Amino acid sequence: MGEILVLAEHRRGELRDITFEMLTMANRLAGENDLSVTTLFLGYESSDLSDRLKGACEKIIRMDDPELGNYNSEPYLAALEMVIKDRKPLLTLIGHTAMGMDLAPCLATRLSIPLATDCVEVSLVEGRLEVIRQIYGGKINAHLTMKAYDQYLISIRPGSAAAEAEQEKSGDMETISPPSWENLKGRRFIDYLEAALEDVDIAAADILVSIGRGIAKPENIAAAQEFADAIGATLACSRPVADKEWLPKSRQVGTSGKTVRPKIYIALGISGAFQHQAGMKNSETIIAVNKDSRAPIFNVAHYGIVDDMFKVLPLLTEKFT
Repeated sequence: MGEILVLAEHRRGELRDITFEMLTMANRLAGENDLSVTTLFLGYESSDLSDRLKGACEKIIRMDDPELGNYNSEPYLAALEMVIKDRKPLLTLIGHTAMGMDLAPCLATRLSIPLATDCVEVSLVEGRLEVIRQIYGGKINAHLTMKAYDQYLISIRPGSAAAEAEQEKSGDMETISPPSWENLKGRRFIDYLEAALEDVDIAAADILVSIGRGIAKPENIAAAQEFADAIGATLACSRPVADKEWLPKSRQVGTSGKTVRPKIYIALGISGAFQHQAGMKNSETIIAVNKDSRAPIFNVAHYGIVDDMFKVLPLLTEKFT
């Protein structure tokens, strides 16, 4: 049986969502092609984190060493190279994050295996790997068939799949020794430098009320904020609102803003250009309010109201207050 290897990503004592998103994708692919899913966890004194992966894969390989406590490309590359050479997985998945963008090209070069980056979908067709990448800011899906090979390396765009932590897998744990660190060139982790905290993190919100060009003027934002407060939501926006500085850039959803996956996404006066859709189309439930029945946002919405948002907002707010 072939194997899909998923590199777990964690930071400051927390598993990142991309780990479970990749595992969801890997388990679907494995089920369709009689493969097994193995997670590689590189860390130090983090057994509580690796244990959280048990229900999401058949096997967990844990490597525990002080050099792996915080991300450093040199020991991570050495560890990955050793594991991949030993296990020879058909497919290795790495998140297309700051860490993955640093790791994947170097790893593919060292191992001389095909690499596709920033993929939103992966499939196996007649033994050959096919991937979908979004290009031109998400306007076009590029469907690529990779050259036939015995191993592949793919980086997955965050938000491309649901993050399902529990998938009723056995999660057998195996702890292995790290490779020798003698040939490391001296790069070392010093500290995390974090950007200044924004007023809110829209990517962490369960409910988002997002406003677009249809809000018309900054004075109207108060009505949207009142509705958001009434339903316990966070206020977000599309690019035109952020460009006019009516809301901070940190609140922008889309390819030039943030990718979000809330349980409920309510789009008010947003036409839904492909750049915006790329940042929110994987939300669990999408509700759109727009007076233009042909607005692209309705192509991804689960529920829609074709009307003037300023007529709809007071009625909705009243229902929840």
